[in-house]
Amino acid sequence: MTSKKPFIIACVPAYNEEKTIAKVVLRAKKHVDKVVVCDDGSTDMTGGIAESLGAEVVRHEKNLGYGAVIQSLFRKARELDADVMVTLDADGQHDPDEIPIVIKPILDGKVDVVVGSRFLGDSKKTNSVPKYRSVGIKLITGLTKATSNIGVNDAQSGFRAYSGKALKSLRLNENGMGVSVEILLEVQKQGLTIIEVPTSCNYHGIEKTSTNNPLKHGASVIMSIIQLVVEDRPLFFLGVPGVLSLLIGVFFGVLMLEIYAEEHMIMTNIALASIAFILIGLFAAFTAITLYAISRLVQKTNNKH
Repeated sequence: MTSKKPFIIACVPAYNEEKTIAKVVLRAKKHVDKVVVCDDGSTDMTGGIAESLGAEVVRHEKNLGYGAVIQSLFRKARELDADVMVTLDADGQHDPDEIPIVIKPILDGKVDVVVGSRFLGDSKKTNSVPKYRSVGIKLITGLTKATSNIGVNDAQSGFRAYSGKALKSLRLNENGMGVSVEILLEVQKQGLTIIEVPTSCNYHGIEKTSTNNPLKHGASVIMSIIQLVVEDRPLFFLGVPGVLSLLIGVFFGVLMLEIYAEEHMIMTNIALASIAFILIGLFAAFTAITLYAISRLVQKTNNKH
Protein backbone atom coordinates (compact mmCIF):
# COMPACT_ATOMS: atom_id res chain seq x y z
CA MET A 1 0.00 0.00 0.00
CA THR A 2 1.51 3.31 -1.08
CA SER A 3 0.98 6.57 0.76
CA LYS A 4 -0.74 9.45 -0.97
CA LYS A 5 1.62 11.81 -2.80
CA PRO A 6 1.42 15.28 -1.18
CA PHE A 7 -0.24 17.97 -3.29
CA ILE A 8 2.18 20.92 -3.42
CA ILE A 9 1.35 24.36 -4.78
CA ALA A 10 3.49 27.44 -5.32
CA CYS A 11 1.74 30.76 -4.65
CA VAL A 12 3.12 33.94 -6.18
CA PRO A 13 2.00 37.45 -5.18
CA ALA A 14 2.35 39.72 -8.21
CA TYR A 15 1.84 43.36 -9.10
CA ASN A 16 3.06 44.68 -12.47
CA GLU A 17 5.72 41.99 -12.87
CA GLU A 18 5.31 41.17 -16.58
CA LYS A 19 9.09 41.19 -17.09
CA THR A 20 9.82 38.44 -14.57
CA ILE A 21 6.59 36.48 -13.98
CA ALA A 22 7.17 34.03 -16.87
CA LYS A 23 10.55 32.92 -15.56
CA VAL A 24 9.22 32.50 -12.01
CA VAL A 25 6.18 30.48 -13.12
CA LEU A 26 8.12 28.19 -15.47
CA ARG A 27 10.86 27.45 -12.95
CA ALA A 28 8.41 26.95 -10.08
CA LYS A 29 6.35 24.47 -12.13
CA LYS A 30 9.31 22.09 -12.14
CA HIS A 31 9.03 21.58 -8.39
CA VAL A 32 5.30 21.74 -7.58
CA ASP A 33 2.01 20.30 -8.77
CA LYS A 34 0.34 23.65 -9.37
CA VAL A 35 1.30 27.32 -9.56
CA VAL A 36 -1.15 29.98 -8.38
CA VAL A 37 -0.51 33.66 -9.10
CA CYS A 38 -2.45 36.41 -7.34
CA ASP A 39 -2.52 39.42 -9.66
CA ASP A 40 -3.05 42.38 -7.33
CA GLY A 41 -4.68 44.78 -9.78
CA SER A 42 -1.78 44.90 -12.24
CA THR A 43 -2.02 47.37 -15.11
CA ASP A 44 0.31 45.34 -17.32
CA MET A 45 0.23 41.77 -18.72
CA THR A 46 1.27 40.00 -15.51
CA GLY A 47 -1.92 37.98 -15.12
CA GLY A 48 -2.26 37.13 -18.78
CA ILE A 49 1.32 35.89 -19.08
CA ALA A 50 1.01 33.73 -15.96
CA GLU A 51 -2.28 32.24 -17.20
CA SER A 52 -0.86 31.49 -20.65
CA LEU A 53 1.92 29.48 -18.99
CA GLY A 54 -0.50 27.27 -17.10
CA ALA A 55 -0.71 29.07 -13.78
CA GLU A 56 -4.07 29.58 -12.10
CA VAL A 57 -4.59 33.31 -11.64
CA VAL A 58 -6.52 34.90 -8.79
CA ARG A 59 -7.31 38.48 -9.77
CA HIS A 60 -7.92 41.54 -7.62
CA GLU A 61 -9.83 44.26 -9.45
CA LYS A 62 -7.62 46.89 -7.81
CA ASN A 63 -4.35 46.97 -5.90
CA LEU A 64 -5.17 45.87 -2.33
CA GLY A 65 -1.72 45.34 -0.88
CA TYR A 66 0.63 42.48 -0.08
CA GLY A 67 -1.32 41.28 2.96
CA ALA A 68 -4.56 41.08 1.00
CA VAL A 69 -2.75 39.04 -1.66
CA ILE A 70 -1.39 36.59 0.93
CA GLN A 71 -4.90 36.20 2.37
CA SER A 72 -6.27 35.42 -1.10
CA LEU A 73 -3.53 32.85 -1.68
CA PHE A 74 -4.22 31.19 1.69
CA ARG A 75 -7.91 30.94 0.79
CA LYS A 76 -7.09 29.44 -2.60
CA ALA A 77 -4.68 26.92 -1.02
CA ARG A 78 -7.39 25.82 1.43
CA GLU A 79 -9.88 25.62 -1.44
CA LEU A 80 -7.46 23.38 -3.38
CA ASP A 81 -6.84 21.31 -0.22
CA ALA A 82 -3.09 21.69 -0.62
CA ASP A 83 -0.81 19.62 1.58
CA VAL A 84 2.01 22.14 1.20
CA MET A 85 1.95 25.76 0.04
CA VAL A 86 5.13 27.64 -0.75
CA THR A 87 5.13 31.40 -1.38
CA LEU A 88 7.75 33.27 -3.36
CA ASP A 89 7.93 36.72 -4.93
CA ALA A 90 7.27 37.43 -8.60
CA ASP A 91 10.14 39.88 -9.09
CA GLY A 92 12.84 37.21 -9.32
CA GLN A 93 14.53 37.85 -5.98
CA HIS A 94 13.75 34.30 -4.84
CA ASP A 95 15.18 31.29 -6.66
CA PRO A 96 12.36 28.85 -7.57
CA ASP A 97 14.95 26.07 -7.78
CA GLU A 98 15.29 26.37 -3.99
CA ILE A 99 11.65 25.38 -3.46
CA PRO A 100 12.68 21.77 -2.59
CA ILE A 101 14.94 23.14 0.18
CA VAL A 102 12.12 25.22 1.69
CA ILE A 103 9.43 22.51 1.59
CA LYS A 104 11.62 19.57 2.67
CA PRO A 105 11.19 20.02 6.46
CA ILE A 106 7.41 19.95 5.97
CA LEU A 107 7.49 16.91 3.70
CA ASP A 108 9.65 15.19 6.32
CA GLY A 109 6.94 15.90 8.92
CA LYS A 110 9.27 17.96 11.11
CA VAL A 111 7.53 21.36 11.19
CA ASP A 112 4.43 23.31 10.16
CA VAL A 113 6.07 26.47 8.77
CA VAL A 114 9.43 27.08 7.08
CA VAL A 115 11.01 30.49 6.48
CA GLY A 116 13.66 30.90 3.79
CA SER A 117 16.19 33.18 5.46
CA ARG A 118 18.58 35.56 3.71
CA PHE A 119 20.78 35.67 6.81
CA LEU A 120 21.62 32.03 7.39
CA GLY A 121 24.33 29.86 5.88
CA ASP A 122 26.77 31.11 3.28
CA SER A 123 27.13 34.89 3.57
CA LYS A 124 27.75 35.07 -0.18
CA LYS A 125 24.05 34.40 -0.67
CA THR A 126 23.17 37.71 0.97
CA ASN A 127 25.74 39.91 -0.74
CA SER A 128 23.18 41.40 -3.14
CA VAL A 129 20.90 42.65 -0.34
CA PRO A 130 21.32 46.44 -0.26
CA LYS A 131 22.76 47.73 3.01
CA TYR A 132 19.73 49.87 3.89
CA ARG A 133 17.42 46.91 3.31
CA SER A 134 19.59 44.67 5.46
CA VAL A 135 19.47 47.20 8.31
CA GLY A 136 15.70 47.60 7.98
CA ILE A 137 15.08 43.85 7.88
CA LYS A 138 17.22 43.30 10.96
CA LEU A 139 15.45 46.13 12.82
CA ILE A 140 12.02 44.65 12.06
CA THR A 141 13.27 41.16 12.95
CA GLY A 142 14.62 42.51 16.25
CA LEU A 143 11.25 44.08 17.07
CA THR A 144 9.52 40.80 16.21
CA LYS A 145 11.83 38.85 18.51
CA ALA A 146 11.32 41.39 21.29
CA THR A 147 7.55 41.05 21.16
CA SER A 148 7.32 37.26 20.68
CA ASN A 149 9.15 34.02 21.28
CA ILE A 150 9.67 33.45 17.55
CA GLY A 151 13.44 33.17 17.09
CA VAL A 152 13.68 33.95 13.39
CA ASN A 153 16.53 35.80 11.71
CA ASP A 154 14.50 37.07 8.75
CA ALA A 155 11.00 38.17 9.77
CA GLN A 156 10.33 39.80 6.38
CA SER A 157 11.17 36.91 4.07
CA GLY A 158 8.39 36.15 1.60
CA PHE A 159 9.92 32.78 0.69
CA ARG A 160 7.99 30.48 3.03
CA ALA A 161 6.28 27.11 3.13
CA TYR A 162 3.19 26.04 5.06
CA SER A 163 1.81 22.61 5.90
CA GLY A 164 -1.85 21.74 5.48
CA LYS A 165 -2.25 22.11 9.25
CA ALA A 166 -0.80 25.63 9.14
CA LEU A 167 -3.05 26.59 6.23
CA LYS A 168 -6.11 25.56 8.23
CA SER A 169 -4.93 27.18 11.47
CA LEU A 170 -3.66 30.59 10.36
CA ARG A 171 -6.26 33.34 10.03
CA LEU A 172 -4.89 36.66 8.77
CA ASN A 173 -6.29 40.21 8.80
CA GLU A 174 -3.38 42.49 7.92
CA ASN A 175 -3.63 43.92 4.38
CA GLY A 176 -0.22 45.59 4.26
CA MET A 177 3.38 44.42 4.46
CA GLY A 178 2.93 43.71 8.16
CA VAL A 179 1.28 40.40 7.25
CA SER A 180 4.72 38.74 7.32
CA VAL A 181 5.01 39.52 11.03
CA GLU A 182 1.33 38.77 11.66
CA ILE A 183 1.91 35.23 10.35
CA LEU A 184 4.80 34.71 12.77
CA LEU A 185 2.72 35.94 15.72
CA GLU A 186 -0.16 33.68 14.64
CA VAL A 187 2.22 30.72 14.37
CA GLN A 188 3.17 31.29 18.00
CA LYS A 189 -0.44 31.79 19.10
CA GLN A 190 -1.63 28.61 17.37
CA GLY A 191 1.23 26.53 18.79
CA LEU A 192 2.64 25.67 15.37
CA THR A 193 6.26 24.68 14.83
CA ILE A 194 8.59 26.77 12.68
CA ILE A 195 12.20 26.70 11.46
CA GLU A 196 14.38 28.67 9.07
CA VAL A 197 16.46 27.34 6.20
CA PRO A 198 19.14 29.29 4.31
CA THR A 199 18.07 30.59 0.91
CA SER A 200 19.58 33.01 -1.58
CA CYS A 201 18.17 36.34 -2.62
CA ASN A 202 18.92 38.30 -5.79
CA TYR A 203 18.26 42.04 -5.73
CA HIS A 204 20.18 42.88 -8.89
CA GLY A 205 17.89 44.87 -11.17
CA ILE A 206 15.03 44.82 -8.68
CA GLU A 207 15.87 48.07 -6.89
CA LYS A 208 15.45 50.14 -10.05
CA THR A 209 11.98 48.82 -10.77
CA SER A 210 10.63 48.52 -7.24
CA THR A 211 7.46 50.55 -6.57
CA ASN A 212 7.85 50.31 -2.79
CA ASN A 213 9.34 53.24 -0.89
CA PRO A 214 11.71 51.58 1.63
CA LEU A 215 11.05 54.14 4.39
CA LYS A 216 7.29 53.94 3.92
CA HIS A 217 7.52 50.15 3.81
CA GLY A 218 9.52 50.01 7.03
CA ALA A 219 7.30 52.46 8.87
CA SER A 220 4.21 50.53 7.79
CA VAL A 221 5.63 47.25 9.09
CA ILE A 222 6.72 48.76 12.41
CA MET A 223 3.27 50.29 12.93
CA SER A 224 1.72 46.91 12.13
CA ILE A 225 3.95 45.21 14.71
CA ILE A 226 2.88 47.72 17.37
CA GLN A 227 -0.77 47.30 16.45
CA LEU A 228 -0.58 43.51 16.45
CA VAL A 229 1.19 43.15 19.78
CA VAL A 230 -1.08 45.72 21.45
CA GLU A 231 -4.17 43.92 20.17
CA ASP A 232 -2.76 40.58 21.28
CA ARG A 233 -1.71 41.65 24.81
CA PRO A 234 -3.56 44.90 25.58
CA LEU A 235 -3.43 44.52 29.38
CA PHE A 236 0.36 44.37 29.29
CA PHE A 237 1.17 46.88 26.56
CA LEU A 238 -1.57 49.41 27.42
CA GLY A 239 -2.83 48.47 30.87
CA VAL A 240 0.53 48.50 32.66
CA PRO A 241 1.67 51.86 31.17
CA GLY A 242 -1.81 53.21 31.94
CA VAL A 243 -1.56 52.27 35.62
CA LEU A 244 1.96 53.72 35.82
CA SER A 245 0.70 56.95 34.26
CA LEU A 246 -2.12 57.10 36.81
CA LEU A 247 0.33 56.63 39.69
CA ILE A 248 2.57 59.41 38.34
CA GLY A 249 -0.47 61.66 38.00
CA VAL A 250 -1.54 60.94 41.58
CA PHE A 251 2.02 61.62 42.78
CA PHE A 252 2.04 65.04 41.12
CA GLY A 253 -1.44 65.71 42.51
CA VAL A 254 -0.36 64.93 46.07
CA LEU A 255 2.78 67.01 45.59
CA MET A 256 0.69 69.95 44.40
CA LEU A 257 -1.62 69.65 47.44
CA GLU A 258 1.34 69.56 49.83
CA ILE A 259 2.80 72.71 48.27
CA TYR A 260 -0.58 74.40 48.43
CA ALA A 261 -0.98 73.45 52.12
CA GLU A 262 2.41 74.93 52.99
CA GLU A 263 2.58 77.98 50.70
CA HIS A 264 -1.11 78.58 49.81
CA MET A 265 -0.31 78.75 46.11
CA ILE A 266 -1.11 76.44 43.20
CA MET A 267 1.86 75.32 41.12
CA THR A 268 0.32 75.42 37.64
CA ASN A 269 2.95 73.24 35.98
CA ILE A 270 2.59 70.48 38.57
CA ALA A 271 -1.21 70.68 38.39
CA LEU A 272 -1.20 70.40 34.60
CA ALA A 273 1.25 67.49 34.74
CA SER A 274 -1.00 65.70 37.24
CA ILE A 275 -4.09 66.18 35.09
CA ALA A 276 -2.27 65.10 31.90
CA PHE A 277 -0.84 61.90 33.42
CA ILE A 278 -4.18 60.97 35.00
CA LEU A 279 -6.09 61.50 31.74
CA ILE A 280 -3.51 59.54 29.72
CA GLY A 281 -3.56 56.76 32.31
CA LEU A 282 -7.35 56.54 32.32
CA PHE A 283 -7.49 56.47 28.52
CA ALA A 284 -4.84 53.76 28.26
CA ALA A 285 -6.43 51.65 31.02
CA PHE A 286 -9.95 51.85 29.59
CA THR A 287 -8.64 51.11 26.08
CA ALA A 288 -6.75 48.07 27.40
CA ILE A 289 -9.85 46.74 29.15
CA THR A 290 -12.00 47.30 26.04
CA LEU A 291 -9.52 45.57 23.71
CA TYR A 292 -9.15 42.68 26.15
CA ALA A 293 -12.92 42.25 26.36
CA ILE A 294 -13.21 42.30 22.55
CA SER A 295 -10.40 39.76 22.12
CA ARG A 296 -11.99 37.45 24.67
CA LEU A 297 -15.35 37.74 22.89
CA VAL A 298 -13.74 36.96 19.51
CA GLN A 299 -11.89 34.00 21.04
CA LYS A 300 -15.08 32.57 22.52
CA THR A 301 -16.90 33.03 19.19
CA ASN A 302 -14.09 31.25 17.31
CA ASN A 303 -14.10 28.39 19.82
CA LYS A 304 -17.84 27.87 19.27
CA HIS A 305 -17.23 27.51 15.54
